[in-house]
Amino acid sequence: MLFATTCPGCGAAGPVPCPACVAALRPAPALPCPPGVDACHAVVAYDGVGRELVARLKYRANRAALSSVAAAMARLVEAEQVDLVTWVPTSSQRRRHRGFDHAELLARAVARAVRRPCQSLLRRRPGPPQTGRSLAERRCGPSFEARCPSPARVLIVDDVVTSGATVTAAASALRAAGALEVRAVVAARTPPKVRH
Repeated sequence: MLFATTCPGCGAAGPVPCPACVAALRPAPALPCPPGVDACHAVVAYDGVGRELVARLKYRANRAALSSVAAAMARLVEAEQVDLVTWVPTSSQRRRHRGFDHAELLARAVARAVRRPCQSLLRRRPGPPQTGRSLAERRCGPSFEARCPSPARVLIVDDVVTSGATVTAAASALRAAGALEVRAVVAARTPPKVRH
């Protein structure tokens, strides 16, 4: 039985995302790597259609674009530089509310594509979510601790990099647990605000 799919960007029936939305996607901005991270790659800019694709996966449990987003993320990864793939965990409260951790879904799909093991290495300590916070508040970032010793070369997967504080905090916890190289790949990166 075949199920109809709709584009998470515009809602049109057909391929996910549809050709018009693919054409509207902007490449991720070339920004400095967050501190403590050896490399950070993003697929698209977190605005317009790119923002809608990620938001529908993250907040509305729309997994239609998961495979195409994860495949695009995997193309940015040099598999020979990675021993293990992990993800930036959401809070336990958000996971219960949503019924899944979107970063885990992306990480497992990326790991399959690059043929590397995937494991939960991080635990998120209690604290406020990053969503809706100002850039200054985001820079304080969440706090993480390692669940177990880390392999030498780890790839962190997340949905969006804005200030970089989240992947920096995750990398710090992994390095404290033994990681020597920490790379990150995300679906989207927030473009810098243009001042008029």
